[in-house]
Amino acid sequence: MLTTTYHSCILTDMGSLSSLQNKQILITGAAGFIGSHLCDAFLANDAKVLAVDNFLTGDPRNIEHLVDKNPNFSFIKADVTQPAETYLPQNFVPDVVLHFASPASPPLYQAHPVETYAVNSFGTHYLLQYLLKNAPKARFLFASTSEIYGDPAQHPQKESYWGNVNPNGIRSCYDEGKRLGETICGVHFRDLKLDVRIVRIFNTYGPRMDINDGRVIPDFMKKSLANEPLVIFGDGQQTRSYCYVSDLVEGIVRFVTADELAGETINLGNPDEYTILETAKAVQQLTGDAQTVFKPLPQDDPTRRRPDISKAQKLLDWSPKVGFQEGLEKTYAYFQQHAQKAS
Repeated sequence: MLTTTYHSCILTDMGSLSSLQNKQILITGAAGFIGSHLCDAFLANDAKVLAVDNFLTGDPRNIEHLVDKNPNFSFIKADVTQPAETYLPQNFVPDVVLHFASPASPPLYQAHPVETYAVNSFGTHYLLQYLLKNAPKARFLFASTSEIYGDPAQHPQKESYWGNVNPNGIRSCYDEGKRLGETICGVHFRDLKLDVRIVRIFNTYGPRMDINDGRVIPDFMKKSLANEPLVIFGDGQQTRSYCYVSDLVEGIVRFVTADELAGETINLGNPDEYTILETAKAVQQLTGDAQTVFKPLPQDDPTRRRPDISKAQKLLDWSPKVGFQEGLEKTYAYFQQHAQKAS
């Protein structure tokens, strides 16, 4: 399996949690693309990981190298839209909770709209209420998204920007679900005094993405592997910024282990900006001269997306390291090895 290696040296000078040995880490959505890489990263730092997923969109193969093979890893199949007491072990006291359970691509969350808004709202509420009762000193990290900015009127997007979101569109189950999740986090930080943090994740790609995910990079690579035309929506001038998964994971670990960042919201993503046409050309250069076809732009599809990461640079000493070409090569190699997953 082509995968990403996370070394214990990922953590340096990160405060009281810089030693994660034997710390109890709860990760929801652990069989997902990002969640599974987070499992690897924390295990590489000698933490104990309790992973939770119901496989609605997560893939058991993403964690098969850990289940029954790593003594510091345990797994519970559960729906985290339910109260945490119903699925967590009795008297479980986590040191860190990373709430990453949610469909993340438009085709998947539009196929599961109720589950999407429920896991980001009810799931967030129930987990924070569990901490309030059982682990009030724990750190909680909510996986929010660049989609809370909607089709932005501000570019690039700073954490202070409130966004431009259609509250009742086809993407709102995700966009507004994440926004409500942020509201719930804010209440538990300001009023209930928990250590709650929010990471707004911009487009991320790399090994373990579902090739049927529907987002631009896996979709272009799926089409290339099947010798089909690359589908470009609209005129292709809309932009995206792509962050390789190992860079994102390093930023997340730095954020959740750093002292004195309770209540903070931080963008994590790569500020390099590409049009969809430029993205298609980069994939074509890597995979061969696939043809392109144009289709109408989906409703509420954002026209521009680029993170302002100055806050992450200042507070976390973090910037992406993996270049776009290098990341594409690693991702395509993974998809080539897992071509049987395409349908």
